[in-house]
Amino acid sequence: MSEGVRDLVAAPAGYVNGCWLSGGDSQIDAIDPTTEQVLAGVPTTTVSQVDEAVMAARKAFDEGPWPRMRPRDRAAAINRLIDRLRAHRDDLVELGMLEVGSPRMLSEAMHADLPINFWEWFADAAIRGPRGGWENGIGLHHSPVLSTSILFHDPIGVVAAITAYNTPQLITAFKVGGALAAGCTTVLMPSPRTPLAAVAFARIVEEAELPAGVVNVVIGEAEVGRALTENPAVDLVTFTGSVAVGRQVMRQAADGLKKVVLELGGKSPNILLPGADVEAAAAPSILRFTRNSGQACGATTRTLVPRADYERFVGAAAAFMDTVVVGDPFEPSTVLGPLIRRSQVDSVQGYVNRALDRGAEIVAGGKPIDAETGFFMAPALVGNVGNDDEICQEELFGPVGAVMPYDTVDEAVAMANGTRYGLNANIWGPADDAMGVARRLRTGTATLNGGGGDRPDAPWGGVGESGIGFDRGEAGFAEFFTVQHVQWPLAGVGRASGLPPGRGPEK
Repeated sequence: MSEGVRDLVAAPAGYVNGCWLSGGDSQIDAIDPTTEQVLAGVPTTTVSQVDEAVMAARKAFDEGPWPRMRPRDRAAAINRLIDRLRAHRDDLVELGMLEVGSPRMLSEAMHADLPINFWEWFADAAIRGPRGGWENGIGLHHSPVLSTSILFHDPIGVVAAITAYNTPQLITAFKVGGALAAGCTTVLMPSPRTPLAAVAFARIVEEAELPAGVVNVVIGEAEVGRALTENPAVDLVTFTGSVAVGRQVMRQAADGLKKVVLELGGKSPNILLPGADVEAAAAPSILRFTRNSGQACGATTRTLVPRADYERFVGAAAAFMDTVVVGDPFEPSTVLGPLIRRSQVDSVQGYVNRALDRGAEIVAGGKPIDAETGFFMAPALVGNVGNDDEICQEELFGPVGAVMPYDTVDEAVAMANGTRYGLNANIWGPADDAMGVARRLRTGTATLNGGGGDRPDAPWGGVGESGIGFDRGEAGFAEFFTVQHVQWPLAGVGRASGLPPGRGPEK
């Protein structure tokens, strides 16, 4: 660990109301998944400290300057934070390699550069406001009296932001960035597998001199999460993670009737249409489910290929997978690093073993990894499976995909939609044909022929068990607002025709 990273996560702990916490009697170990060594022990936040964090955010929202600032002043404060993120860019890259196990090029993108891009988008959004502006008129209404109205867009309040371990800085940008731009205050809870990412972010918030209570950080596991999501002073819970935990978050928030945004992952299809360039599509198809060692909610893990092209695709995929280097994230040749924990390797391998027991076969990759330490797993493409098989229905969160042949495009669409998820999809083939298929898919996002760069202005959300609501883009930004409708008559104030005395057009 370099001196810069060491300074960024020095004395790791929670951060509440502008102060660092001492924490409780227990701690979470931040583990390097490559060496299996402990990077640091982070004291867990107590339940009473979670309450302090929420009340600090509540007071900062109800009484503090943040939601009352002029939009350009709030944007200026966010830009100070962005300046500090840029100053620590190399530290964030290294921390992503150490704590998540992402290879350098991927860490540069996912743990530093893309988060900064998203923060920049939200800094601009803080000035212009949500779609339609901070306030907008909606014109005249003629019955029963002539009236007009204005819609006021107000920050929702205190936001509990709970992030996943795979891209912690990026998800923090979606959730905390959007909340701050809207004028909300926040309590951030990271995955217990990546606590140092949140500690580093809190240190950067401190350096940016944001007002006390605007950003708070708590560290812990289920007990801390429950105390946060059930706290009556929280107005919105936004969560990224597994379906099982998402259900718990929703239940815990339900008693307080809190708004909930859930991004829960998927089992996304990668479709090669007739006429697609099979050889050209093979390598990116593999990377789409193995990047970050498969720990990506939008990974397209079910590849559907015309039966006539199946063997060609499998051959090209196998040739490419033989070139993929799995190893130390700090080695320049490494393409895939480790998974986050040994338990995750065991979970993914369990899915593969059960599939093999039922007659599946590994058609590409899957060669053993020769490493004395580290939570490594060879990427693998599994064939001879059916769309209803466990390995084609469950999110594995590892570098394993399935490949299946189809006979007609209608069959491919039915297979693609044959899952309880609906987050992402990719279609290879002639542009018009690919667009036609995309519009038939039950999914929040679809890319054609590989799509393009990650867009801060595009929403990220899904259907079914992929979640509720949106991160990112205008739709994601809108999650952090309430809307107040104010209406008044234009022809004087009087009793509306046909209503009882003492009653206006609205009660």
